[in-house]
Amino acid sequence: MAIEEKRKPIILTIFFIILSLIMVVFASGIIYQIIKLQVLPDKLVVPIILIIVLFTAIMLVLLNFFTHGIATRIIYTFLIIAVSVVYGFGNFYLYSTSKTLTKVTTQTGIVKNTVSVIALSSSSMSDVSDLNNAKVGSLKTIGKEGTQKSLKDIKKKNVSVNNKKYDNVPGLIKALYDGDVDAVILNEAYRSNVLELEGYNAFNDETKVIHQTVFYTNDTNDALAVSDITTTPFNILISGNDSFGKLDEVSRSDVDMIVTVNPVTSTVLMTSIPRDSYVQEYCEDYACNYGANDKLTHTGIYGVDTTRDTIEQLLDIDINYTYRVNFTSMIDIVDALGGVDIDVDEGMAVSKFYSDSTLEGVHEGTNHLNGKRALAYSRERKAYLDGDSQRARNQQQVLQAMVKKATSPELLKNYSSILNAISGAFDTNMTSDEITSFIKYQIQAMPGWKFEQYVLKGYSDMQVSAELGSAVSVIMLYQDSIRVASEKIQAVLDGKSSDIIETEEDVPAGTLSEEEIEAQIQAGLMTELPEEGMEEYYQTND
Repeated sequence: MAIEEKRKPIILTIFFIILSLIMVVFASGIIYQIIKLQVLPDKLVVPIILIIVLFTAIMLVLLNFFTHGIATRIIYTFLIIAVSVVYGFGNFYLYSTSKTLTKVTTQTGIVKNTVSVIALSSSSMSDVSDLNNAKVGSLKTIGKEGTQKSLKDIKKKNVSVNNKKYDNVPGLIKALYDGDVDAVILNEAYRSNVLELEGYNAFNDETKVIHQTVFYTNDTNDALAVSDITTTPFNILISGNDSFGKLDEVSRSDVDMIVTVNPVTSTVLMTSIPRDSYVQEYCEDYACNYGANDKLTHTGIYGVDTTRDTIEQLLDIDINYTYRVNFTSMIDIVDALGGVDIDVDEGMAVSKFYSDSTLEGVHEGTNHLNGKRALAYSRERKAYLDGDSQRARNQQQVLQAMVKKATSPELLKNYSSILNAISGAFDTNMTSDEITSFIKYQIQAMPGWKFEQYVLKGYSDMQVSAELGSAVSVIMLYQDSIRVASEKIQAVLDGKSSDIIETEEDVPAGTLSEEEIEAQIQAGLMTELPEEGMEEYYQTND
């Protein structure tokens, strides 16, 4: 009996030592993660570390030297376990944050290209072997590299095809539907273009993929880093791919927005460029249709670097960083944030979205949107008279709502799910150090960000697309709108408000150039001026 009484303190002592070691390890880990992550302001780091050290020391002393009775032993043991659990969760969240930042800022430098061999759903062909001696259509020059790789891949399967070449995408697809060819070779990046062609909206349902070839191309997207992201203004290109799934797939850019941030004046300017803007393509590696005119959205097929170079030339600006997201990214992030609130102005309600008719639309006033509805709202254009312009304004509104939610205390409620959503949801050429510096600045300064918006304007027209090889509906940007956008961006970079730049709405009607007026008349967007010198014009439609 005496021996049993002596063994109990030894067992308890060993137990307390183990608990103490666990607590010390977790405390050391959280201190290491705090120092490594560097998201806390310098003036908070030392006090927080001291608090952790002192609190841990006090708990260890209480556990090992002041547990004389059963009650105190239970209480201190419970406290040690509870604190260790808190430290453990802290370690996990800080480690996950560091891991997520590393993932989104790691640039692979390559993009995935998928080239499909597509047949009609009614066709008896089901795999590549069925293509032997079949007539297969392809494009002559558009997506030539992908076509060649697909044909080479088919040949490796000991399959021989009769290749018939077409000048443009509409001609290629028409040949498939008319039965002139048994199948067609098409880069998946062009699928969205096909769906927009008249008569082929059901292309996905009416066709099937019988073979695919995957290859990778370089995507050089180096940042033009500023010296200090917390004190130097900078431009970010947010490019939204019109695709679901992973970000590494090449795709059109459905959203193109320049976000100009001035941390000194706490001003953020969102400048949206309609995706159908007819622009001249630029790319440093000349891999795109360099110098050719096309929709801005088609530049995304060559990677975000081509979209960036094209916009820099268009607006005569430097873009410091890029953020690339897709449809899946937006849904996941908005849902992780717990949804976002947007205000719909009078007369702008939409009962059902054309972009996704399965979803409830928006009503006048405040609307709480989940991920899918936020995406549909951001993509909606057919419900509005000035479709693309209103779509851009909606995108700005959703982005602002996301930023507001992400910088509020509510962020802590869903921190784990937000980390999971962000991981793989976007990529950027901003470094993890720059991101953590900006987070530290946000925590320390708590700036009251002032948001300003601008959407470039133009008129509808039909022009030849270099990517499709045929005439498509585009937006011809007004030169004055391009100038205004460039000057607004520069004003914010210079520490001023973009509102000081006079916009088209601020000047009397009828001040368009003669060339722009004539172009609008030719496009059917404007009637003839009633009489010479009259300072107004009349739009017939949008």
